[in-house]
Order: sequence, then structure tokens, then C-alpha cells
Amino acid sequence: MTAERTIRAFLALDPPEEILREIGRIQDRLRKLIRGDLRWVRPEGIHLTLKFFGDVSENAVVNISTVAGQAAAAVGPFELAIGGTGVFPDPSRPRVVYLGMNGEVARLVTFQQGLERALREIGFPPEERPFRPHLTLGRIKSPKGLTGLAEALEKEKTYTAGRFTASGLSLFQSELTPRGAVYTRLAGYPFAGREGA
Repeated sequence: MTAERTIRAFLALDPPEEILREIGRIQDRLRKLIRGDLRWVRPEGIHLTLKFFGDVSENAVVNISTVAGQAAAAVGPFELAIGGTGVFPDPSRPRVVYLGMNGEVARLVTFQQGLERALREIGFPPEERPFRPHLTLGRIKSPKGLTGLAEALEKEKTYTAGRFTASGLSLFQSELTPRGAVYTRLAGYPFAGREGA
């Protein structure tokens, strides 16, 4: 008997092309300011992840798809604004450089929490860390020899990549390669509810 095939999967919102182009520009600016062991995420690989599953079976993907479709159908689109740089977990131990989010963030957080609850009912444990909507720009491999980070974040904290309407949720497959992760969109679930719902 062959083992069931698994895929690395996650649910995310996909920023539109024009936002990703702007994000590429801020990465170029930050790249000139920050020196050190830092890997930048390719703009086309940037998503707002709502739930990361890790390796799941193809059967589980079907169940995830059903839950995601129902959750998305119950809410209207989200108006989001991308801007303001920061680091996780904090400036003294930086691991991730990110762009923050404004706009209908409270609605987005409520939606993500409801999605977590629905997924928990089909066997996926909730994320232990609180959901903080952001887009990852780069990952700091080692803080040793890192220079220019504080100045760069101060300089770019008012930066905005623009506003967009998130009109649906996507299910992605993530394949790890020597050149970094490659993402494939497997399915989309439109936000079909009323505006503001």
C-alpha cells in the first residue's frame, strides 16, 4: 500500500500586482539601507497568511476547502491598506522585517478567528500566537553583523504600498526548493457576503 501523498498548504489573501510592485520598491530601498544576513522574500511570494497547515493529506485538503469556501461565502470583501515597516518579535531580537496593515483589520481579525474555530472542528489545532496581520518582507538569518536596521525602519515607517480590496481567500501549496519556496494557488474562495459583513 502506498503512503498517502501530502502537500504543504496554507490559506492566505493575495495582494494585487500593483501592491506587490510597490512592495518590491520598498524592499529595494531597505536593501540599500540594511546590511547583514537577511533573506528577502520575492514580491510574487508575498501573501497575508491566515492559516498555515504544514504537511496535510489530499483528503484533508478537501475538508479544508469546504470550510474555507463556507467561511469566505459568509463575509464581504475587506478594504486593506498596506504600510509601515516593523520587525518581529521585537527590535532587540529581530527575526522578520514586515509591512503592517490598516483599514478593516478588525473585521479581518474576526474573520480569521472564525476560520480558526471552524478548522479546529475538523481537527486543525489553532495557532498559539495571536494573529497579527502583516506581509513578510524579509527574514533575518542571524542578527550578527546586522547594520542599518533601526535607521531603515525609522526612515520607512510611514511608507505605504497602497490600498486594495481583498475579494477572496486562496489555498496555496508551498514547495521548498534550494532557491526558496515556490507557491502554487490551488483554489480560490470569493468573499461573497455583504460589504462590511
